[in-house]
Amino acid sequence: MSSQDTMPAGGEDADQTQPVEVIRIVLADDHEVVRTGLRMLLDSQPDFEVVAEASDTESARRYVHGHHPKVLVLDLNMPGGSSLEAIPAIREQSPDTQIVVLTMQKEPAFAREALSAGALGYVLKEAAHAELVEAVRRAAVGESYLNPTLGARMASEPPPGPPDDLSPREVDVLRLIALGHTNTEIGEQLYLSVRTVETHRSHIQQKLRLTSRAELVAYAIDRGLISTEREPTS
Repeated sequence: MSSQDTMPAGGEDADQTQPVEVIRIVLADDHEVVRTGLRMLLDSQPDFEVVAEASDTESARRYVHGHHPKVLVLDLNMPGGSSLEAIPAIREQSPDTQIVVLTMQKEPAFAREALSAGALGYVLKEAAHAELVEAVRRAAVGESYLNPTLGARMASEPPPGPPDDLSPREVDVLRLIALGHTNTEIGEQLYLSVRTVETHRSHIQQKLRLTSRAELVAYAIDRGLISTEREPTS
C-alpha cells in the first residue's frame, strides 16, 4: 500500500494515521565517541533519521550534496578546512539543508559569524543533550536556535564597530597578530586556513597602510584591541 493509501477517506481517525515527516540529518564531528553519543541522542527521536556521519569538513560537504538532508549538525573544529567558511558553500549547494552548529566555542564572536554565514542554530557541546534535539527541530522548520546563556551574553555585549573599515574577522586576525601568534596558530584558533589568514593579513596591511608587525602591534594597542598589562598566570 502506498503512503497515499495510509490515510482513511475521512472521519475522526484521519489525523491519527497521518504519517510523521522524517527529519533527515547528516552528523559531522571529528570525534567518533562524540558522534556515537550524538547519534544515539538523535536516533532516540522517532521522527529523526541520521543518514550519514562525517569526520571532516570535506566529507560533510560531500554527504550533504549526496543526501540533501533537512539538517546538518556541524562541528566547528574539524580537519579538512574551516567549517565556518564551508557554511555558505553548503547552503548554496543544498539550499533546503539547514545548519546547526555544535561547538565548544562560547565566545559570542563565533556565534555571530556562524549565524551570519547562514547557520540557523548554535549549540554548545556541554549542553547538547538538553538543546540539540530542540535546535534540530527548529532548524527543520526554518526557525533559529541559540544557546540561551550565549544569547544573553551577545545581547549584553554588542560587538563594537570595526575600526578603519576592518571587518570583524580582520579585527580578530589583527589582535592575534599583535599578540605574537603565527599564521598557523591564528588559523587554528579562528578555524581558518593559513591561506585565508594570509589574505586577511594582506588586507589589514593595505587598509591600515602598515607593513611591519611592530606597527600593527602599536596600532592594536592604540585602538584598545589588546592590553599592555600582563595577564596573570594560572
